[in-house]
Amino acid sequence: MLHFAAFAAGGAACILGFMEIFLMRHGLAVERGTTGFKDDALRPLTPKGRRQLRKIATAIKKMDLRCDQILSSPLVRAKQTAEIVAAELKLKKCLKFSNALAPGGDAAILLRQLTRMRPSPKRLLLVGHEPDLSRLISRLVTGGLELQLDFKKGGLCKLEVETLRDGKCAKLAWLLTPKQMKLF
Repeated sequence: MLHFAAFAAGGAACILGFMEIFLMRHGLAVERGTTGFKDDALRPLTPKGRRQLRKIATAIKKMDLRCDQILSSPLVRAKQTAEIVAAELKLKKCLKFSNALAPGGDAAILLRQLTRMRPSPKRLLLVGHEPDLSRLISRLVTGGLELQLDFKKGGLCKLEVETLRDGKCAKLAWLLTPKQMKLF
C-alpha cells in the first residue's frame, strides 16, 4: 500500500502516491431564469434529475467504484447530486463542500485544499459544474486548456494520478455519459 505525503516544493503543494480522482457533473437542474429561482446558486435538481442520479448512483455502486472522500460545490444542484451519490455509497459522513468547486472557482485553491486533506484520500469524488470541471480535467491531463470534453450533466470521469499537483499530472482513464452508466 502506498502512503501519501503532502509537501511544499517551490510553493507548490502536491500529494505523492497513486490516487484516483472521479469528477461528476451535477444532474439535471431547474433551468436558469425559472420563476422563483433568480439566484443561480439555489437552482435545485428537477424530479427527472433526481431519478436519473439515483440510477447513476446505483450504477456507480454496481461498478464497485469506491471513494474515501466526496467534495462538492455548495450550490444546491451539486450538493443534491453529491448527497444522492453519498447516500447510495454509504458515504454521508465523508461529504464536504468547497467554494473552489462552485462556478468560477479557483483550481489552484481546490488543489491546495486537496493536498491539505488528512488523511489524504486515495479515491476522491469531486462534484461540480461546467465548464470548470472540463477545465480542471484538461489542466491535470495536459497542463493547459487544450483538451475539449463533452461532459454531460450527471456524467462521470476518472483520472489516475501518480503525484497530484497543479499542471500535467493525470491520465484520463475514462469519461462516461449518464446513458452509458445505465448499462451497468
